[in-house]
Amino acid sequence: MPHPTSRQQLGNLAERMAEQIMCNAGLSCLARNYRCRQGELDLVMRDGDTVVFVEVRYRQQSHWGSAAESVNRAKQHRLIHTAQHYLLNTPRLANQPCRFDVIAAEGDPSNPKSYHWIREAFTC
Repeated sequence: MPHPTSRQQLGNLAERMAEQIMCNAGLSCLARNYRCRQGELDLVMRDGDTVVFVEVRYRQQSHWGSAAESVNRAKQHRLIHTAQHYLLNTPRLANQPCRFDVIAAEGDPSNPKSYHWIREAFTC
């Protein structure tokens, strides 16, 4: 297995920090890095009875837009289709309410203050 690049390592760190922030807020993790043909879900969390599909975006700098802005319509479309695939393969959750959150981080990925949690960032 190839070694992750420094960019991948920063992304992995951002995902771990985002999960920790959400767990500290009382959510529980159902899945990490769920992949299928449609795409990838960084985190699938549970907030009470709600299934939360989380996209974690990290940007070291915002020269080309913020981390949150990078979750454009095309990315949202892929996330929605991937979430549908996840629910089809996890029937016990299929009838639960769902939402899409974005956790955007800029600057130092090890600093929790650089994270912005956008609940219900977009809808289906």
